[in-house]
Amino acid sequence: MKRTFVDPAADFVPACRRVFGDVRVLDGSRAVLVGDVKLSLENGERELWLVEMQGPLEHWRAAVELEDGLELALRKARELLRG
Repeated sequence: MKRTFVDPAADFVPACRRVFGDVRVLDGSRAVLVGDVKLSLENGERELWLVEMQGPLEHWRAAVELEDGLELALRKARELLRG
């Protein structure tokens, strides 16, 4: 029996670069910085959180479920950031 494991964190940084362009990698590839917003994989890589960075403070702004795939969740996050 062959088992397949899917790890969204493995493709997180390349997917962020495809959707947002150049990003700054944080937290060992589980989070990236896009402008002043941190995108962070949370809850066992099932949620993508958008966190506004205000100096040393963080404002947890929104979460996007990864149920339809990582890249689609990143596109939804991009739409949320555009407002």
